[in-house]
Amino acid sequence: MIAPVLELRNVTKTYGSFTAVDDLSLSVPAGCVHGFLGPNGAGKTTSLRMILEIIRPTRGSITLLGSPSALAVRSRIGYLPEEKGLYKKMKAWAIIAYFATLKGMGHRAAKARAFELLERYGLKDFAEARTEALSKGMGQKVQVLAAIAHDPEFVILDEPFSGLDPVNQTVMEDIITDLRKRGRTVIFSTHVMAHAERLCDRLVIIAKGRKLFDGTPAEARETLPRRVRIQTADDIAPLRSLPEVAGLLPMADGGCEVELQRGADAQAVLQACFAHGIRLRTFRFDEPTLHDVFVKLVGPDAKEAMYR
Repeated sequence: MIAPVLELRNVTKTYGSFTAVDDLSLSVPAGCVHGFLGPNGAGKTTSLRMILEIIRPTRGSITLLGSPSALAVRSRIGYLPEEKGLYKKMKAWAIIAYFATLKGMGHRAAKARAFELLERYGLKDFAEARTEALSKGMGQKVQVLAAIAHDPEFVILDEPFSGLDPVNQTVMEDIITDLRKRGRTVIFSTHVMAHAERLCDRLVIIAKGRKLFDGTPAEARETLPRRVRIQTADDIAPLRSLPEVAGLLPMADGGCEVELQRGADAQAVLQACFAHGIRLRTFRFDEPTLHDVFVKLVGPDAKEAMYR
């Protein structure tokens, strides 16, 4: 079993009578991409700041890279904060090199690393540009590259996709994928399930400060029933008796959702339709998505998160 690089044990953060994070326990194995998912105000940023020891928990303990203090291992950590910002008069390469030197890299190596990263992720032509002249997307990429320029073992990205257009979102995904390929551990927070679906090895879903799910994307999808959607003019009552069927749910368009038992094969429903002479206009099997899981677990707050 891969040893965890991060462990939170019963971590709680309160501000007066308000509980921002409530009894959160979490274990993150080395070399994985771990999604931190939840609607706005769920406690994601507070949790990440406690991991980094920017703020301290009210109760509980945190171990990062074998240390009870993130400050003791800060040279091995990369961090993109939720509040993005750059020194406006500095050149793109200089920003990246500067942050690398803060983490212990020599000036010459830091400059070479800055130009290497800018070229790899499509910003070579803007290396000499002042950051105030960059678009929001390019500026955000520069800030991410500054966070990883010193080649950290552990990377925290707080809402890295926020405000990016589709092209720059793809570049951000490439950066995270490259970090994983190189054996680095990445935690990123988001409320956009599509990124988590494509990138995460594991994920945690929180809402109102409490953990609602912790596991792999496949395990998350297994928390919801699998359904087959069919449309037919024939009587589907014979399907009720199938051992694979948990229930039949009428749909607004006149069709029906066939809810399957856990582990059941949708092909059994199709074969039963043929056997009973049920003529199908539509037969569609849909696996639950992380979006479905998020909406189910988070409830009314999920709808707001999806459209922000």
